[in-house]
Amino acid sequence: MKVLKGAALFGQSGGPTSVINSSAAGVFLEALNQENITHVYGAEYGIKGILDDRLFDISKEDRDELELLKNTPSSALGTVRYKLADYKKDDTDYKRLLEIFKKYNIRYFFYNGGNDSMDTCNKISKYLQKEGYPCRVMGVPKTIDNDLEGTDHCPGFGSAAKYVATTMMELYLDTHVYNTPLITVVEIMGRNAGWLTAAAELATYKGYGPDLMYLPETPFDLTEFTKEVKEVAKKKEGKVLIAVSEGIRDKDGKYISEYASSVSRDSFGHAQLGGLAAFLANHLNAHTGIKVRDIEFSLMQRCAAHIASETDIWEAFMAGKKAVEYACEGHTDKMITFKRNEGKEYSISYEMLDLEHIANAEKKVPLEWIKKDHTGVTKEFIEYALPLIQGEPKLKKEDGLPRFAKLEKKLV
Repeated sequence: MKVLKGAALFGQSGGPTSVINSSAAGVFLEALNQENITHVYGAEYGIKGILDDRLFDISKEDRDELELLKNTPSSALGTVRYKLADYKKDDTDYKRLLEIFKKYNIRYFFYNGGNDSMDTCNKISKYLQKEGYPCRVMGVPKTIDNDLEGTDHCPGFGSAAKYVATTMMELYLDTHVYNTPLITVVEIMGRNAGWLTAAAELATYKGYGPDLMYLPETPFDLTEFTKEVKEVAKKKEGKVLIAVSEGIRDKDGKYISEYASSVSRDSFGHAQLGGLAAFLANHLNAHTGIKVRDIEFSLMQRCAAHIASETDIWEAFMAGKKAVEYACEGHTDKMITFKRNEGKEYSISYEMLDLEHIANAEKKVPLEWIKKDHTGVTKEFIEYALPLIQGEPKLKKEDGLPRFAKLEKKLV
C-alpha cells in the first residue's frame, strides 16, 4: 500500500437523522488518531461549505464534546441539498473543489449521506482521479428511508423505526379512549420506499398497531382506500388507525398529495412532500361522516434522539470509524455497507461497495413482504427490523434535559 499523508475532510449532506452525528464522531475520533492524517476538517453545510471555503478545524474541539456527538441529533456541521453537474458538461464546481483540496492538502474525503450524497461522492472521486490528484474518497451511509442499495440497512433507520413503532403504540391507546367513532391518519416519511411506514408493523406486533397501511411500493387507489376504511370502521365501532407513507402514488405515478396541491421540488428534482394526511382526512370526513384526525410525524421521526436505538447509534459510529480505517488502508471510491451475519444472534460485518453501484439507486420493501389487503407487512419484516431497534441511548442529562454536543466550530 502506498502511504498517503495529508488532511482529512468530512461533510454531511441530505436530511438529518438522530444518529448522523454518531458517524461524525466515528470519523473525527478515528481520523485524529491516524498518523498519516495531518489535520482533520469539517465542512460547513456539506459540499457548499467546501465551495465557499468554510472548513472547521476539528482538532480544536474538546474530545468530550466529540464523544457527545454520538447522542446529539441533526447535522452538527450543517447539511445541504446541492446537486453537482456532470463534470463533462460543467466542471466549474469541480475546479473550485480541487482548488480547496490543494489549498488544505486534503487527501482523505468522507461524505455522509444517502443516495444523492453517494452520487456526489462518486462524481468528486472520479473527477479527482481524472485530474491525477491522489485522494481517498469514502461514502458514509445515512438515511432514515433505509433505501440505499448494497447494505442490509442504513444508519438512522433503526432509531426512526423505533420512534414510529413506539409513537404508533401510544397513538393507538390515545385514539381508543372514547366510545365515539374516530379515524386517525398518520403520515410517515418515505418518498419512494416504505421502510419507515412498515415500521408501524412493530406496533401491531405488540398489539397496538394500525388497522391499515399504505406504502409507495404498490399503487394507491382513493376509491378502494375509502371502501377499506369504511369496512374497518364498520367492524371496529368507527375506530380506525391508518399508517400511510408520504410518497404513495396512484397507478399513473401521481403523488396522492398532489391531488390537493402541486408539489415543489428540490435541486435533485425530488418532490417536497407533505400534507397527505390532511388531504386524506378531509376526504374521509366527507365520505364517512366520522371525525377524522390527521397526524404528520414530520421532523420528529428523524430527530428523536431521546428514543434512539443504541444498536443504531453504535453502528452509525462504526460506519464512520471504518470509513477512516479502510481509507487509511488504501481503499477509495467505496461506501461502507452492513452485512447481516448468519446465526440466531444478531450481528453485522462492516464491508464496502463501489460508489457507482450505489449512487442514485433505491432499495424498496420487497413486494412479497407487503400484505395484499393493506393491513400491514409480513413476519419477515418483523424479523428484519426488530434487531435494529434494540438498546436505549445513554444520554448525558443536565437539569433533567439532554446535554447535546457544543462544538466551537473554529474556521480554518
